[in-house]
Amino acid sequence: MNIVMALFPLIILIAMGYLLKQTRFVTDEFWGNSEKLNYFILFPSLLFLNLSHVELDMATVSSMLGILILIILLAAMALFVVKKIYNIPVQRFGVYMQSQVRFNTYIGLSLMASLFGPKGMQMFAMLIAVAIPLVNILSVLALSTLSWQTLGKTVISISKNPLILGCIVGVGFNLLDLSVMQSVEQLFKLLAAMSLPLGLLSVGAALQFDQFRTNIYRLLMNVFGRLLIMPILAFAVCWAFHLSHLERMILVVFFSLPTASASYILTRVYQGDHQLMAAVISLQTLCFAVTFPALMLLLA
Repeated sequence: MNIVMALFPLIILIAMGYLLKQTRFVTDEFWGNSEKLNYFILFPSLLFLNLSHVELDMATVSSMLGILILIILLAAMALFVVKKIYNIPVQRFGVYMQSQVRFNTYIGLSLMASLFGPKGMQMFAMLIAVAIPLVNILSVLALSTLSWQTLGKTVISISKNPLILGCIVGVGFNLLDLSVMQSVEQLFKLLAAMSLPLGLLSVGAALQFDQFRTNIYRLLMNVFGRLLIMPILAFAVCWAFHLSHLERMILVVFFSLPTASASYILTRVYQGDHQLMAAVISLQTLCFAVTFPALMLLLA
């Protein structure tokens, strides 16, 4: 019942975003501008606020962070091997990489608060401080034709990513024990409070079911690889390393999340297969409402 109650507001906001887009209650320009606002200002503010205040208890989460990095790198290396064997073009390979290693932080933060309370939120915040830079770097590398000529451009692109910058600045303020004026902090709180609901509405608005006509095999492979194989792999690795029940379930939830809706933006910027990416995001988000409760009942 807790899982259903935790998912309920998320599903309603996502469905509301989809209906608002389909009925044109607001103009199409609104969604593009709102995604840009969230990506460049609101969500980095949320990340900065959480990471600058969270208690960075590395002794508590060091094992979780190690396993998180291990699983992401294992998935990335497996994908690079498959790319080499089947000579997959970067336009499509970037979709495969993002669909497996990226995660929807809006859904994740909302779920952690509902399922695990403040402690779960705190642990999740420390995980995403590492995960967001790592998965964004892997995504850009997967979408890029790497050579000495393009290396500088790729590094600059990664360094300008607002989500990575939000994490770095937030962790920097935390480690250096810095603070901002109370009025400025209140401003960040207001900006951060807008991020999650607007993000979930944008997730719904971005659903594109007409893209399901794309190659069904590629689509299903990317959907169930993320929603089933990755969380089961996470559970097995956590079990092997004897993590506590709470740590194990937080990592399982992390790897159960659908890919980030921002994957579509990054794919278009790098001229990847954005139609396949849109289909993957949409079907993963839709299937998540079924696979997540099933996994929680099975693995919890």
